[in-house]
This record gives sequence, structure tokens and C-alpha cells, in this order.
Amino acid sequence: MKKILILICLFIQVNVYALSLPEIYSSKVLIYDLTDDVVLLEQNSQEISNIASLTKIMTTITAIEKNPDIKKEFLITDQVFAGIPWDASVAGLTVGDNLTIEDLLYASILPSGADATQALAISSSSTVSDFVKDMNDLASKIGATNTHFKNVTGLDEEGHYSTAEDILKILKYSLKNETFKKIFCTKDYTLSNGKIVKSTVLGYTKNLNLDTSKIIGSKTGYTSKSGLCIAALTNINGHDVIIITLKAPPIIKEAYNVKDALTLIKFLESNYDMQALITSGSKVKSIPVELSQIDEYEITSTKTVSKYLPTDYNQDLFKVEYIGEKTLSFNSKGKIGNLKYYYDGVLLDEEEVIINKEIKIDIFKVIIKYKVILILMLIGIIILLYLLRKLKKKKTKRKRI
Repeated sequence: MKKILILICLFIQVNVYALSLPEIYSSKVLIYDLTDDVVLLEQNSQEISNIASLTKIMTTITAIEKNPDIKKEFLITDQVFAGIPWDASVAGLTVGDNLTIEDLLYASILPSGADATQALAISSSSTVSDFVKDMNDLASKIGATNTHFKNVTGLDEEGHYSTAEDILKILKYSLKNETFKKIFCTKDYTLSNGKIVKSTVLGYTKNLNLDTSKIIGSKTGYTSKSGLCIAALTNINGHDVIIITLKAPPIIKEAYNVKDALTLIKFLESNYDMQALITSGSKVKSIPVELSQIDEYEITSTKTVSKYLPTDYNQDLFKVEYIGEKTLSFNSKGKIGNLKYYYDGVLLDEEEVIINKEIKIDIFKVIIKYKVILILMLIGIIILLYLLRKLKKKKTKRKRI
């Protein structure tokens, strides 16, 4: 039988997708499902902005790639502190400390140490400016086309900028590196000199009594121009999710960046989960059956197809595509086609369609459909019998003679 392509929409109910961001302090937001590789929600994510210490994400991954041996030691000298203003966040390094590159990586991300990032730059390249060039080269390689670095610390400087969208690209790239991911998701670490460095998020937990346990990893930032910002990794109902917020009001003691991250985590937990788009045994399509005791054969799904979506997801975007036989008959058996399940044009799953019950012949339907042929066959049989009878009589006469 000829195969055709039929597109079936299982749901006819109109359901407009209308989930939007809750009220937060940050003006630029990007929420990204790392598990499914899809943006969930965004606000002004492509707008250029100062990014403060989120810069250190790029500083750290650049240093990791330039230092295959992170156990290599580096002596802290006065050069490390050149150009760092008195009010910059530091890790508390002191001249004469002999630290490993690994120590400096942790000191860069956790307490957001400008001293550590400058030490990384000097230990990895001949000058800080050379290291900044390497950062820009890596940004270009990653595809962060709306990003440009002028320093390794994130301090406000003309020509130093990025976007929430580009920060996402940089963080996604960085999290693929196991060393970076381990550091990013660490809350406290003891350096070789015995000093303990802690994630800035822990400070907010203590000072403002915030429960930040659901923030798996993070990098915070603050300057007067960038405001408060954060890039955080969390897990929402089984899905790894990246939350990036920029441009919250620059009031450090209020920790608007962390508060926004916690608000968005709570919002996601309440509004996103695995949604069963179709369940096993659901009817998908009916195919006409010829000359059988049944008029139609029902194709049903043999699996439950789910996707991580908001609770008010648009049901009209879920579609099932059947590719296979247009009609069946009583002798149809085995595989007759395939089912493909899509949401918003993205293939989620597929399966073979196999006849799972016997399709019995209906003799009456066969007689009705082929009555002319049957009548002619019957007439032919009668004529044949008549001729055979005459032939038999002739043979009998000859024998008597």
C-alpha cells in the first residue's frame, strides 16, 4: 500500500502560553534550562551592561586553559596588587604567599578576589594586558560577540561590558570544564597557606538569614555602575538551570542579586516540571480497515512522552506525526508505520506502529465488494460443470458402442 504523511494535532483546546517573570529587582534576566538546552524566560538579556565580578568567570576559565598543571606554584609579589582600588573585593592574599594555581582559581571565584585574578593573569601570561587579550580571544571563540574585557577583575572601565546572553554562553562553556565546575560549585576551600576562602553567597546567608542551599554554584558581582548581579546554577525538579541577573539596585547590604535568584528559584519550582504530553494507551489515530470485521484500527501510543515545561504550557504546540499505511485490510500484519512526537517543532520521541491484534476477515463484506466477480465465477463454474457432464455422457455412449 502507498505510504503517506499525516500530521495530527492531538489537542484542539486553545491555551495561550502566558507565564512571565515574577517581580524582581534586576532589570536584565536570563533563565536557561541546561538539561534541555533551552531558554525558559528572559528580560533584556541582549542589552549591553557592566558586569562587575561576573568577569571573573572568564578570568578563571582562561587561566584554567592556560595552565594544564594547576598544582604549579606562584609567589605573590607587590605586582599582584597594582591598580586594585582599596574598596575592591579581595581574597586576602599577602606578599610572600606561595600558592598554587588551583588556590588562585578558588580565590578568584569564591570570595571574588581581585588579588587572585591578577595573580592568575600574571602567572599565566607575561602581563595582565596580554591575559586580557587571551580573555577576549576566548570570548570570540565561544561566540560572545557582545562582550569585551578591559581588565581581569570586572571593575568599571570604559569598553568593559557584556550581556546576560553572553554571560550564559561563557558560563555554559566553562561548566563543561570539570575543574571549573568543581570550583564554581564549591562553598568554601582551604588554600595552601591555611587561609579559608568562602563563597560570597555564604556571607549573604549569614548576614541576611537567607537560605541559599538551593544555589549549587554561583558568582556574584557588584560595582556602582553594574549594580548587583549574579550567575547561579541550581536544580529545579531534576533539571539543571542557570539563572543570570544583572542591574539590581547597587545596595550591597540588601543583596538584591541573591534575593532575585532565590525568588526565581522558588518561582521555577512552583511553575516548571515534567509535563506528560501523552500517556501510554492514548488514542492517536484511526485507520480504515477494508473487508474486516472492524471498520477502523486504532493506533495508540505505547509510551508516555513528557517534557520539562511550565504548568500553563501551550498544548497546541504538541503534535504527533504518523508516517505509514493509509488503509489496512484483514491480512495486514506487523509494522505499518511510525509515530513521531514533537513539541514546538522539536522531536521528543518516536516509535514503530505494530499491529497488536488479529484483524479478521468479514465474508459478507467480501461478497458485497466482489459480488460481480463472484457471480461471474459462479456462472463459470456452472458452465464448466455443464460441459464436464456433457463430456462424461459422450464418453459413456462410446463405451456402449
